[in-house]
Amino acid sequence: MNRAVGRILLAFSAFCMLSTGAQAQTAYPDKPLKMLVSWPPGGVTDTIARFAADNLAKSFGQSVVVENRPGANGIVGTQAAAKLPPDGYGLMAVTAETHAINPSVYKNLTYDVLRDFDPVAMLARVSFVLAGKAGLESSTVQELITLAKSRPGRLSAASYGIGSTSHVGLASFEKSTATEFTHVPFQGVVPAVNALLAGQVDIAFVNAFNVEQHRKAGKVKILGAAGARRINTIPDVPTLSEQGVPGFEAGNWYGIVAPRGVPPAIRQRLEAELQKIATSQAFADRARAMGVEVEYRNAAQFGEFLRTEGRRWGEVVRDKKIELSQ
Repeated sequence: MNRAVGRILLAFSAFCMLSTGAQAQTAYPDKPLKMLVSWPPGGVTDTIARFAADNLAKSFGQSVVVENRPGANGIVGTQAAAKLPPDGYGLMAVTAETHAINPSVYKNLTYDVLRDFDPVAMLARVSFVLAGKAGLESSTVQELITLAKSRPGRLSAASYGIGSTSHVGLASFEKSTATEFTHVPFQGVVPAVNALLAGQVDIAFVNAFNVEQHRKAGKVKILGAAGARRINTIPDVPTLSEQGVPGFEAGNWYGIVAPRGVPPAIRQRLEAELQKIATSQAFADRARAMGVEVEYRNAAQFGEFLRTEGRRWGEVVRDKKIELSQ
């Protein structure tokens, strides 16, 4: 009799534990979430993060607070995100800089982007264009390559800063075409584009959105699109691949990660909600307004993409000896 009672009590106890665990899992989220952004408010990354956060909040019935932690080309925010508890309540909006370029540019990072983060979903991507000042003697990519080879290091190229996506895009172009430009780093996209418009620099890899209107006004040239396909808003501009630089791509992308160790069920819930957001017409419209295209990848696909991008940009960074200390 006592043994029978003991077995019943043991079974009841196990049932309670399973029930409690299931209730805890289905209760997620039962408090506000936080999403870290490693860049200042108002930029593309911040805008995409806030759109995702607002829509997650609607689905979850919990607020999702966006917290900007800019500094050191995204390192400050990434360090903070790596230290968040892996409970699904702390997320990070990531870019090519934070999770593909910085690990090769900065040698003493306190985190490992592959070891310390779980990919959740990639949401969007932007392809740069190769833009030139209005008075540039070249109007096509091949003309520019010929001109650059005739004047090694004498043509200048603006970027958003050392180690930025526009800088490594330039470095990749130099590597792919055996050319050499004088790199002129600026603190962000606006001063880089302004220098191009003023004719202070010869070329720059930039978001098409930042120069399309200036092209129409004759203040800048767009020599080529640095993507796998032509850009919808400027379909008359051929890609660099079409102009003899095969497979060339440069730009940025935007995704969401979590600290490593988030329970699988919670990560799957986040992934499913982000898929709904990324595939919505509202998100497509918001992205297009910023010159960005939707490109959704699930957690597994995003994880493989991060590894591939890290290797790709790592080769360029090492080849061009791009290195900084924090």
